[in-house]
Amino acid sequence: MKIALLAGGISSEREVSLASARAILMALRENGHEVKVIDPVFGAEKISEEIIFKDLVSKEYPSKEIMDKLLKESRKKVIECVNSDLFDDVGLAFLGLHGKYGEDGRIQTLLELRGIKYTGSDILSSAVAMNKNVTKMIFRNCGILTADWIVLSKKDEINTEDIVRRISLPFVVKPNDEGSTVGLTIVKEKSGIKDAVELGFSYTDSIMIEKYVKGRELTVSILGDKAYPLIEIKPKEGFYDYHHKYTKGMTEYICPAEINEDIAKKAQELALKAYHSLGCSVYSRVDFLLTDSEELFCLEVNTLPGMTALSLVPKAVGVTGMDFNMLIENIIALSLKKY
Repeated sequence: MKIALLAGGISSEREVSLASARAILMALRENGHEVKVIDPVFGAEKISEEIIFKDLVSKEYPSKEIMDKLLKESRKKVIECVNSDLFDDVGLAFLGLHGKYGEDGRIQTLLELRGIKYTGSDILSSAVAMNKNVTKMIFRNCGILTADWIVLSKKDEINTEDIVRRISLPFVVKPNDEGSTVGLTIVKEKSGIKDAVELGFSYTDSIMIEKYVKGRELTVSILGDKAYPLIEIKPKEGFYDYHHKYTKGMTEYICPAEINEDIAKKAQELALKAYHSLGCSVYSRVDFLLTDSEELFCLEVNTLPGMTALSLVPKAVGVTGMDFNMLIENIIALSLKKY
């Protein structure tokens, strides 16, 4: 099949996307597909793969200055890219993108307007899952346990005392519409609120302040309508931030997670419930915190989870005997089935 692999893009997760796309590209070609790599940053230009993949995943996420430059120069390029002849002979667009303009329904909208089939969830579920506030409202409505939260916009007057009154310390401050823990801070004292809020707003116009829940970090991968074995995520120190996610050796992944079988089954059932409540399809990853009292707090649903060497979906399906190339073929088959 002729496939366009979308890589890079203009989100704060650009470099992670490039790493995912390198692994996806290798699998697609080993599986016999004819693949062209397209980076929306370059618009309608035909760029060599060497230029697109020259970046390496940094241990730090891009600075505000880098992101402002990318967004200013490249928003129109994304539209030019999808409208160009780069997609004229393509049977499927494989989305190796993450974050804004890739995972939030925008690129999906442009592709649908051109009648181009693509991998993963549709426009609405992509947009909903990317918006943490809407996601948590749906969770609450569906009886899925999630931590208390409030949302603030840049237009709001930021009152530290009011924030602490509404959400007691400790709490987590994070952008409402970013992934990979970009712009996230765990705040334990009042003195840290101002810096945490400023960091969050440097990436978005809307931030979430969420009650901190202490617990074991678990994730459930979903492919089709099947939930795969749980993975426990154990950072060597601190919490599972961007640095720990994308630096080899900084985090231990235990799969299957060493937890009670009944809890594991409950987590899988809740993951599928969360996945379906947002209208997701093809594949996703659902993240949880398991407390000492055996409560499962659902954090979010990732509709285009990472596909790097350290990524969790390949690890989860791998313990059932599905290798990476088989996973990619299953994603293609399930995506085409949507149409």
